[in-house]
Amino acid sequence: MAGESKKALTLEAFEEAYETVRKVTLPTKLINSDYFGEQAGTKVWLKPENLQRTGAYKIRGAYYRISKMTEAERARGIITASAGNHAQGVAYAARENGVKAIVVMPTTTPLIKVNRTKALGAEVILFGDVYDEACSKALELTEEKGYTFIHPFDDPEVATGQGTIAMEIVKDLPLVDIILVPVGGGGLATGVSTLAKLLKPGTQVIGVEPEGAACLTASLKAGKVVTLPSVNTIADGTAVKTPGTKIFPYLQKNLDSVVTVPDNELVTAFLDMVENHKMIVENSGLLTVAALKHIDCRGKRVVCVLSGGNMDVITMSSVVQQGLILRDRIFTVSVLLPDKPGELCRISGIIAAENGNVIKLEHNQFVTINRSAAVELRITLEAYGTEHKHRILEALEKNGYRPKLVQAML
Repeated sequence: MAGESKKALTLEAFEEAYETVRKVTLPTKLINSDYFGEQAGTKVWLKPENLQRTGAYKIRGAYYRISKMTEAERARGIITASAGNHAQGVAYAARENGVKAIVVMPTTTPLIKVNRTKALGAEVILFGDVYDEACSKALELTEEKGYTFIHPFDDPEVATGQGTIAMEIVKDLPLVDIILVPVGGGGLATGVSTLAKLLKPGTQVIGVEPEGAACLTASLKAGKVVTLPSVNTIADGTAVKTPGTKIFPYLQKNLDSVVTVPDNELVTAFLDMVENHKMIVENSGLLTVAALKHIDCRGKRVVCVLSGGNMDVITMSSVVQQGLILRDRIFTVSVLLPDKPGELCRISGIIAAENGNVIKLEHNQFVTINRSAAVELRITLEAYGTEHKHRILEALEKNGYRPKLVQAML
């Protein structure tokens, strides 16, 4: 491995990886996005790796890494640790190469990801609450059983496989100016930025991290790899405390900058992606489109890498709900009204006149001892957006009510 790694991340290695991964990857042609382009004031393309086999780019690095193994390394079986995308990529690549695969996953991994990994032929071991604990267990088993370990990101050959994305981007859009790439541990960003600079040195490559897991930002500032005390983000695929030590020098050299994005912007980006492109993209994959408002890219040709689309339906429903609330398309208002016949009908008429759509009503007769003086009515409404919401509130005020906004509850 050590001797072969010296050949990784070179133009020759990237060309070899490109030809190798083509055997198993699906074509993910760039998609021009009028919606995100208008928002950013420029031309934007999406690289939809959410539509890739196994639902993420990870199959690229896993397949290339296994292709470079010796027969002895394959015969020992391979082991890795992952909370989802890398697990499925390794499982698929191992099956295609006829190699035994063991994947250690945190006990908190959604059942659908565990089952998908098993369905691809891998043995799954559940251990620990977070990735770091699962990885420690995988390394322990490597020493104990003699397996060949594949790191999810801190492996130059894995990063070389991931970098084939840049080859495809340049082939599809030779005049690309900026490539935005998600950053967790840094494997994808290493491969994409290194190859982009080899092919087109003038291309800007910008890494994007969630604010709650900005380990690369902290490391670049310190000039060395540092470990965050904790991470807290809905972008679970990039919730990494420590960037890769082997690949860090490449990130220092080839990334032009790194920006961070708050979780609430990922929520609204999910809604935008579903409504305007009819695509499911996981929170980590949305980092790049959410980052468009944080960089000056006017007049540039920008490509956003959508790294994956593996999101369980429970998380999806929660993100959709929160996105609607953040966009003022769902809100809850509390009003006090006398407890007498006709009041509910009257307030419903006011809302209907403004084209508000009532989703839920809660009637609380015990908000005060004097029920005839006031009862509370909580109304959850659907609106077209902020302006429409304000029109509804103003209509209630004009008709003698004092609407009070409360946290929307669906």
